[in-house]
Amino acid sequence: MKRNVLAAANIVMLVLAHSAWAADADHIEFLNSGKVIPGTLPFSEAVRVGDILYLSGQIGLVPGTMKLVEGGIQAQARQTMENIKTSLEAHGYGLRDVVKCTVMLADMSEWAAFNEVYKSFFAGRYPARSALGANGLAFGARVEVECIAAK
Repeated sequence: MKRNVLAAANIVMLVLAHSAWAADADHIEFLNSGKVIPGTLPFSEAVRVGDILYLSGQIGLVPGTMKLVEGGIQAQARQTMENIKTSLEAHGYGLRDVVKCTVMLADMSEWAAFNEVYKSFFAGRYPARSALGANGLAFGARVEVECIAAK
């Protein structure tokens, strides 16, 4: 008898968990504000699942164009972070909501130069972060950053 009750309880828990997951799946939004990247690209600027916002990687494109800013790593890093800020704000988030960033650098020797720009965008509350060297970023970019934000 106890075994049947436990089995039934486990089934109920699985059904409830699946129902909660299915309800959350209905709340997935694929977003593109058009403020940074053109809406014609084959990916979303961001995807919101509940209160979590997943940003696609951003590079130092001049907003609304497919051209990188001029000026090397620091100029591209600044524009990349500005693009992230713009994307976050377009979807109701801010830099204070960023919990994780992944940084891809075309040349790891530019890590310190990137960090100088990066840290100016966060007021001492730095997100968790990974950084890696990448061979060949889109449009020949020096840096790409993707972020996850949470409310």
